[in-house]
Amino acid sequence: MKHIVLSALLVGIGVTPAIATEEINLLTWCDHTDRELLEPFEQANDVRVNVKVYELTGAAISLLEQSRPGDWDVFMVDTADVVRLAQQGILAPLDSDALPMGDLFEGARMDSHHVVDGVRYGVPEKFGFNTIAFDGRVMGQDGSVSMRDLYAPDLAGKVAVYDYYWPVILQIGQMNGIAPSEFSLEHLDVIREDLFALKDQAQIVGDIVATQTSLNTGDAVALIGAAEWVAAVKQDLPHLNWTIQDEGGVRWSQSLALFESSEKKDLGMKLIEYLMSPDGQARVATASCYWGFPANSQAALTEEQKAFMRFAETDAFLANAEPFPAYDAELDTAMIELWTEFLAR
Repeated sequence: MKHIVLSALLVGIGVTPAIATEEINLLTWCDHTDRELLEPFEQANDVRVNVKVYELTGAAISLLEQSRPGDWDVFMVDTADVVRLAQQGILAPLDSDALPMGDLFEGARMDSHHVVDGVRYGVPEKFGFNTIAFDGRVMGQDGSVSMRDLYAPDLAGKVAVYDYYWPVILQIGQMNGIAPSEFSLEHLDVIREDLFALKDQAQIVGDIVATQTSLNTGDAVALIGAAEWVAAVKQDLPHLNWTIQDEGGVRWSQSLALFESSEKKDLGMKLIEYLMSPDGQARVATASCYWGFPANSQAALTEEQKAFMRFAETDAFLANAEPFPAYDAELDTAMIELWTEFLAR
């Protein structure tokens, strides 16, 4: 994922018509809290959508375990977790015929991440890229940027690093010829020196807000690890740019699913259908919390929005970026330990 959810939004938010005959509960990241997103569905179905924002999948599952069966209906979940959760019996089958599968960007479908034994348990809703954002006046004038560019002597103290180990480690792995899908424990020693050298180049290692601010103010001229949206919609700072690095990028993706324990699966499916419609896709793609590429190629975006998003290049971006893989606990723990060592330097 996307791990760009603001912790201040960890609250339950009801987006509601004044009186509704029915309610449905949505567990999601912060991009589904806009009234402009959910109001059309609520009004059309005489329903109140109660929204609860969470950060990581583990937190969502903990919340589910503390809830009564039937408390939750629709789940917006990290795509990498769909198969595992389906195999655990947490997710319910989806009706593929009710979804615009033929309109999805081919590279975003990722059926292997959504289908188990021929049954669909999730549908990709929105995606983006953990990439390099940069000041185009300083680097990447031709639109091409290599990970190695961040190690240039004149960029010492001018690189912002997003404080999340997965994308940064995977991007350094790609710089060393290691595909995300092939990354393993043995590769941590391969990338260790380059990871620590990146710390020497860093102006800041921080969260989305801090690193984006550093890039926006010019204290940093490049940002690694965060998503493309930190630069994609900065109309007031046209010198900011982003690209998938020459070595290839990493793609985050979020999906929609139904909880098996839901007692309102029909209504939940209607909500998913709306969110996957051209109108719903345009609204969730441009959510105030964060922008991202809609999975539906027919999303009703304005021409201006498409230009900001570089929508016409979506297929090319997809072809040059691998999705986040789901790694086992041993590798994840080792990556956290290496990242902790990196932070302490």
